[in-house]
Amino acid sequence: MSLVARVKEASAAAINALYGANVTADAISISQTKPEFEGDFTVVLFALVKSLRKAPEALGTELGTYMVKQSPELFTNFNVIKGFLNLTLSDAVLMDFLSKPAFAEATTGGGKVMVEYSSPNTNKPLHLGHLRNNFLGWSVAEILKGAGNEVLKTCIVNDRGIHICKSMIAWQKLANGATPESSGMKGDHFVGHYYVLFENELKAETEPIFERLKNGKFDALDEAQRTKAEAIYKNWANGDRKGEAAQKALDGLKEIARAATHVMREAQQMLVDWEAGKPEVIDLWKRMNSWVYAGFDATYQRIGSDFDKTYYESQTYLLGRDIVQEGLDKGVFFRKPDGSVWIDLTAEGLDEKLVLRKDGTSVYITQDMGLAQQKYEQFPYDQSLYVIADEQNYHMKVLQLILKKLGRPYADGIHHLSYGMVELPTGRMKSREGTVVDADDLVDEMVQVAEKETREHCKNLEEFGAGELTELFETIALGALKFFLLHVDPKKKMLFNPEETIKFQGYTGPFVQYTHARIRSILRKAGSFRFAANASGTLLPKEKELLLLIEQYTGTVQQAATEYNPSVIANYAFTLAKTYNGFYAEHSVLNAESEEKKALRLELCQRTSAVLKAAMALLGIRVPERM
Repeated sequence: MSLVARVKEASAAAINALYGANVTADAISISQTKPEFEGDFTVVLFALVKSLRKAPEALGTELGTYMVKQSPELFTNFNVIKGFLNLTLSDAVLMDFLSKPAFAEATTGGGKVMVEYSSPNTNKPLHLGHLRNNFLGWSVAEILKGAGNEVLKTCIVNDRGIHICKSMIAWQKLANGATPESSGMKGDHFVGHYYVLFENELKAETEPIFERLKNGKFDALDEAQRTKAEAIYKNWANGDRKGEAAQKALDGLKEIARAATHVMREAQQMLVDWEAGKPEVIDLWKRMNSWVYAGFDATYQRIGSDFDKTYYESQTYLLGRDIVQEGLDKGVFFRKPDGSVWIDLTAEGLDEKLVLRKDGTSVYITQDMGLAQQKYEQFPYDQSLYVIADEQNYHMKVLQLILKKLGRPYADGIHHLSYGMVELPTGRMKSREGTVVDADDLVDEMVQVAEKETREHCKNLEEFGAGELTELFETIALGALKFFLLHVDPKKKMLFNPEETIKFQGYTGPFVQYTHARIRSILRKAGSFRFAANASGTLLPKEKELLLLIEQYTGTVQQAATEYNPSVIANYAFTLAKTYNGFYAEHSVLNAESEEKKALRLELCQRTSAVLKAAMALLGIRVPERM
């Protein structure tokens, strides 16, 4: 049992014994005592005052007196400050912790959890947004494993649709048979290049049509487009041309203009041909996707992202139609006069949602219903985590509500791990305009910054071979990038600036990495040592502070798993590194005042390095043995 759990149990037992209450340990709120006060753990009394009919000061004094008397092996002292009971733990209980392994191995018996992340499109390389998604999904999966769960990492690849056809059309028109090999480009960058070229051509063709639409000329449109454009134009021309409604109307006209271009019609026809299984189109699609997959694999390997199972939209987009029929039979869905199928979610504060088009083709929610069913059949999970940006909050609410109404046993286990977008100092990234930051280019830039910072701050680099330095710079760069993207609560948006992530001081990955390397250097100099956990002596404040923090690692992993939040681990790792540096600044290790103290402090060093390494590994970050 962890020290936090023991303190909660002792607090609940004291309350029940003194006041005849029936309080459980889970109802007790405790935290680590603030540095400015004496004590190790603080029991918050305010929630108990009303039910026990005791003033906070009196309640704290009575509890503290009882707990120190009843459990002298656990508590040695207490004080009460404004409704907070600060308890001081005995050195004996902490030394007993040192007689056990550095930290408890993951317990088994947790649930089965599927974590889906990455979800790339095969028309472009992975970018900065994908990095936050990959790092978040991978880390949450590892944290859940660390908390004793059986975890399956999955990825859904968006390998079909109009966006894929855009790259294919551009390659046909402009590549002259070029390949990634002939061009010297990585496969995903190569295909992404043609997607951008398509969008450039599309933009050039769109502008003159758009201008004609703004002037009420609709000759470039087909009948359906003309009817829609005339209605939008009428409202725009007769209304306020400067407001939000006017901008929405212009955006609508521009989308119609885009759809009316020759190049977009070619892409739409290619999509029709793909769905019809036209051999030459399928062959080109497979060929270009193979280039992209080779590029993705190289990036995934470099950033340390992996999957146990990959799903492909081309194999799942027809799923879900049988579920729509089931929903109609159960009265969950309804059919409109035009033949389309919908669900009414207005009672849940949402709106009506299309689940099948009038021509019988699927929409995204249809596919997602089918894929959720397929996933559960293949891996009967207790929880299914979807790591998807917060732009899809509405979509995920709808998916879960539909599955609940259909009576699916796995519906309650679905959880949308929503995260904020990553933006640049220059604004939001846009794939159409080619303003995204490619993951490969970003990692390369980070490695350059890491090399610059390391050469400025580390004076022993002549001890490293060329290969070791290359690996070191890569380790620091990826550690900095992952720590930066994971140290913030997933729900928050982020502004990314590479220069801020590599610093060796402050709340950064390299600071933690450097602390670990520093500890390993001390341990190498010390050589072998023997620590006796039953040794007598008093723990000094900095020793005790560090030891208390090390003891909390297992509980921190459980907290991060419960909250699906790697920032809990990142904050813990930083705090542990910072606490260790405070301990080391105050106490000599190798020249301690006695052999007994030297052994104790070396043991603290050993355990700190082990926990730092384990914590950072949950974030996907390697820690060097030397820097």
